[in-house]
Amino acid sequence: MQRRELLSQGVRLGTLALLCLGGRGQPALALGGTLPELGLAAPAFSLDGVAPGPDGQAQPTHLNLGDLAGSWLVLYFYPKDFTSGCTLEARGFQRDLSAFAAAGAQVIGVSADDPDQHASFCGSEGLTYPLLSDPGGQVSKAYGSWIPPFSQRHSFLIDPQGVLQALWTGVRPAGHSQEVLAELTRLQEQGA
Repeated sequence: MQRRELLSQGVRLGTLALLCLGGRGQPALALGGTLPELGLAAPAFSLDGVAPGPDGQAQPTHLNLGDLAGSWLVLYFYPKDFTSGCTLEARGFQRDLSAFAAAGAQVIGVSADDPDQHASFCGSEGLTYPLLSDPGGQVSKAYGSWIPPFSQRHSFLIDPQGVLQALWTGVRPAGHSQEVLAELTRLQEQGA
C-alpha cells in the first residue's frame, strides 16, 4: 500500500485530522502537530507508566523505545482513561492482544494521565499491556499527537528495527485494533 493510501485510511478530514500529503521529505500535518515520516526511525521515547506484574496487577514501569527493539510495536496515543472512546479502544487492543503477541508485536498505550490513573484504568478494564504517562506531552508532540492538555487519538506501527511503518490519525475506536492487526499482517507478509 502506498504512503498516500495508508495515510488516507486513518484520516477523517473535517474531524480530527488534516494532512498535507506531499512527496517524501515533506511533513505531514495532523491536528496535534507534525507527524513523523513513514520509513524513518520512530521518535525516541522514555516514559513512566504501568505494566502487568507477575501477579497480574499493574506495577510501575519505565519504558523507552530501545527496550522494545527486536519486536513490532503498536504505539497508540489516546486522550484520557475512563472516557467512552478510550475505553472502547483499550478493550479492542486487549481483546486482540494474543493475536498481536502471536505476530511478535507489543501494544503500548500513551496518554497524559498519571501512572496511578493508568493503574486504576488497567484494573477496571483488565488491561494486560503497558500504559505510559506523558503529562507534559513531550512524546505526544514528537509523534504529532498533542493538543494540550491531551494526546490525540493517533496510532503508530513500528517495526523491530525502530522504523515507522504505518500510522493512523483521527482513529475511530471501534474496530481500530483490527485495522492495525490487518496492516501488521500485511507488512509482515511483504517482509517489511
